[in-house]
Amino acid sequence: MILSISGVVLLGIIVFLFFRKDGLKASHATVSVLFGFYLASTAIAPSIKAGGESLASLLGGINF
Repeated sequence: MILSISGVVLLGIIVFLFFRKDGLKASHATVSVLFGFYLASTAIAPSIKAGGESLASLLGGINF
């Protein structure tokens, strides 16, 4: 749960920065959000979630 909230916050910050600095139009952001919602209800959603969890565990295992 914490990972998914962190991911949402991180992606939200990235979208906000694109919107403010790189000229992301509100219509593009809206289409991207709608695409994400529709993608979440497809059969590929569990694979995307598993890939995100795998990436998070990989990054979590890096020692400095």
